[in-house]
Amino acid sequence: MYYVNREQIARRLQAVPEVAEGLRHAVQAWDGGLVLGMVQERCLHLAIEIVTDVGSYLIDGFIMRDASSYDDIIQINYEEKVFDESAYEVLRELVLLRKPLVQDYFSWQREVLHPLSAVLPEILEQFSDQVSVYVEKELGPFQGNEGQGPE
Repeated sequence: MYYVNREQIARRLQAVPEVAEGLRHAVQAWDGGLVLGMVQERCLHLAIEIVTDVGSYLIDGFIMRDASSYDDIIQINYEEKVFDESAYEVLRELVLLRKPLVQDYFSWQREVLHPLSAVLPEILEQFSDQVSVYVEKELGPFQGNEGQGPE
């Protein structure tokens, strides 16, 4: 039997609406200024963390092959049909931003609206829905006491 930490997956997916709203706001009000640049940067970073954390929980819980990178986490989940190809393509682009956002933050161009910012809110919402459907299909309805560890 699989041990999938549904509670932790759900906690991370609960952050999707706020990240999507932050990106939508940044895109709609974009002025090239510091504040919206920082909002965009933080939302992109959080989106990366959400999809890689959730992907890692799924890989570990369903005993999928080991991931060697952030890109590999996305590829494995796609191969296991957790989400569809349209989400896969955008999520692969997204995880490639991790190094620039986290390690090379000093050279990140905050005054530029990143192209993913406009499409990512919808993709994150699809990702959340598709992960939920996948987990329920594989494990059945959430009972509320799952993810607590063995009793």
